[in-house]
Amino acid sequence: MEVPAYAKLNLTFEVSGRRDDGFHQVTTIMQTIGLADLLHFEPSADLKVKCEYPELAGEQNLVWNAAVELGKAGGIEPAAKITIEKHIPVAMGLGGGSSDAAAALLGLNVLWGLGLSVEELAGIAAGLGSDVSFFLWGGTALAQGRGEQITSLSPLPPLAVTLVFPDLAIPNKTAAMYSKLTMGQFSDGGVTRQMIRILTSGQFVRESVSGLVFNAFSEVASREYPLLLEMCSKIAGQGGPTMHLCGAGPALFTLPSSEEEHQRIAELLQPYSAGVYLVSMVPPERCGVGSLPSSS
Repeated sequence: MEVPAYAKLNLTFEVSGRRDDGFHQVTTIMQTIGLADLLHFEPSADLKVKCEYPELAGEQNLVWNAAVELGKAGGIEPAAKITIEKHIPVAMGLGGGSSDAAAALLGLNVLWGLGLSVEELAGIAAGLGSDVSFFLWGGTALAQGRGEQITSLSPLPPLAVTLVFPDLAIPNKTAAMYSKLTMGQFSDGGVTRQMIRILTSGQFVRESVSGLVFNAFSEVASREYPLLLEMCSKIAGQGGPTMHLCGAGPALFTLPSSEEEHQRIAELLQPYSAGVYLVSMVPPERCGVGSLPSSS
């Protein structure tokens, strides 16, 4: 069995403050995009997690934890060979690790014949990581709490997305970015509410969504990583679109008006050794529970 694990971007990402449990309270609209890892599942006498990148194999992968926790929930010993074929860049803000974990829950639930509902799987997912629950459904969704409270929204059309992967590695990125947020970056979820009104009004236009894209980490990222600001300024200075941060970064994205605009961005960023890719938004029926062989 093979299950795709799609990447995501955040159309809005608002943080309202720090919670008593040490996490931050977030309000975000997440969207799956057409860049995916592939997870292959096979029966095995014990649990194995394989990946072409040694640092992502075995017990250090969140997929291993997903398998162990699902085994506990199902009252069975976790046993399967899971091979992860990576296509989503690691630590770029695209949720690859969380998506892999969600795909593992979905795939193993079928392989082991547990018959757990997606809502039951979401309870396990919430304990694995803040974004994992979202990937059980995919598509367009509102995430609240620390990111584990998911409400599906009207799916966006398959809009084109330009993804930019800077030549930049950030150790302990997510924790570091959250630690640098100040009261000045906190907001009350108002931008997200505006975006939801557009998505549910039936009068959607690409420009209106583009104009509302917001990320609480943008100021911090620009200050801490001048390369990102330089790249964004280069594009804007040549009449290009505004670039936005994916999650906690450092990947960037925009909704290009045309393939020509995408190509222009790629040309402008050539001196920076950045990866530039054109993908599209992916609806829920192609990802999460909709991607399982048994549901087709």
